[in-house]
Amino acid sequence: MLKKYWKICLLALVLVVIAEFIGEKKIKVGPGYLVFLPMLFALVMGAIISLPKLKIISDKEMNLSNSIMSLAVIIFVAKIGATMGPSIVMLVESGWAICFQELGHFLGTVIIGLPIALLLGLKRESVGATFSIDREPNIAIIAEKYGMDSPEGRGVMGIYICGTLFGAVYIGLLAGYLGSLKIFNPLALAMGSGVGSGSMMAAASGAIAAVFPERAKEIASFAAASNLITTIIGIYFTLFVSLPVANKMYAWLEPKIGKNKNHKGENNV
Repeated sequence: MLKKYWKICLLALVLVVIAEFIGEKKIKVGPGYLVFLPMLFALVMGAIISLPKLKIISDKEMNLSNSIMSLAVIIFVAKIGATMGPSIVMLVESGWAICFQELGHFLGTVIIGLPIALLLGLKRESVGATFSIDREPNIAIIAEKYGMDSPEGRGVMGIYICGTLFGAVYIGLLAGYLGSLKIFNPLALAMGSGVGSGSMMAAASGAIAAVFPERAKEIASFAAASNLITTIIGIYFTLFVSLPVANKMYAWLEPKIGKNKNHKGENNV
């Protein structure tokens, strides 16, 4: 049973060892730093060895890795719970601040993202692509409401794939750079890193903790709590607030700034 997993586990071990050997790297950019964590190197190397042309990993082995990922996520969630437990009082004392962070996700995706998507020429795909950061629960919402073969389904899956491939790298670099500027409170940055994706949260909070090592435990606690709130509350927020607003904004903005008038699926509201 375990024989079919040996190659995947061995490759993962090799990538982890190489990434840890490379260690943390910082590159000065203006007044701040881009922080490259071992996790980012591991992600990049994993993407490279997964290229079909290299034939290092077969499609069958990639499918097998999904079951390993499920187990890894369970362990990761348990670690998050252990991190949050000792800091529960501190999290409660933070009050509404940790809840209002959900508004940031709404402003960043719908209010800013939707007009940009329309300017780029997307039609109904823009609704699925920008009503949230499009992780697994958000895909379920679109699949139930529109179906995955709809323009909205194509939009949500496009962002999901991009987020899976590049999200952790992007948010890790951004969080590390913003942290190095020393403009924002590290706990505010930690709350912002909880976008509803475990890998993105880990990359962002790790980069912030690298800049503020003396507050690493607090950063991990706030990031984990924020990520949990986004995952739970975010489902209802995106379903009853973000998605309806995205549809209203699309109906209002598309005639004004939309392109490609003959695009298929235009009337699939």
